[in-house]
Amino acid sequence: MSETELPSWTDVGAASERLALASSPAELHGALCGWLAAGGADTAAWPALVMADPGLPAPQPDDALDRLRVASAAQLGDPDFGFQLLLPEGEKTVVRAAALFAWCRAFLGGFGLAVDGKPLSEEGQEALRDLANLGAAQVDENDDGSDEDALVEIEEYLRMAVLLLHADCALGPQHRQRLH
Repeated sequence: MSETELPSWTDVGAASERLALASSPAELHGALCGWLAAGGADTAAWPALVMADPGLPAPQPDDALDRLRVASAAQLGDPDFGFQLLLPEGEKTVVRAAALFAWCRAFLGGFGLAVDGKPLSEEGQEALRDLANLGAAQVDENDDGSDEDALVEIEEYLRMAVLLLHADCALGPQHRQRLH
């Protein structure tokens, strides 16, 4: 498994249960990515930070949650835009859409905890509004699965929106610091 490869949905779910985090893999990944995209610290103790619960234990080194952090941070910094969302594979469109909407809600929470007044570009503000709209969306339980193409497009848009926000909040300040 490479440093940029996300652990499986099942492995993250099992690790979450072991630490009694009461969050789905999509919610954990969304919150972590929101935290990192806003410039939050890349630390092994990330669950306590992104879930705003100082009592939560840090994952063990090389545990699925630790690998999730390492891979997410590496993907966000990948110059080839290799960032991926952790969503269930092989599931019906409605299940994947529900996970995507939960991912967006969790991203907003993690982002809000770490953004700390950092200025966003106009495009970044629009991306954040779009994430909020997706986080507020509901799944149509009567969907016949014909929306798979739309879900793939939304997922691709989200990837770029997250990378844009990461550039605004985390990369921008780093580049400015190097210039001084």
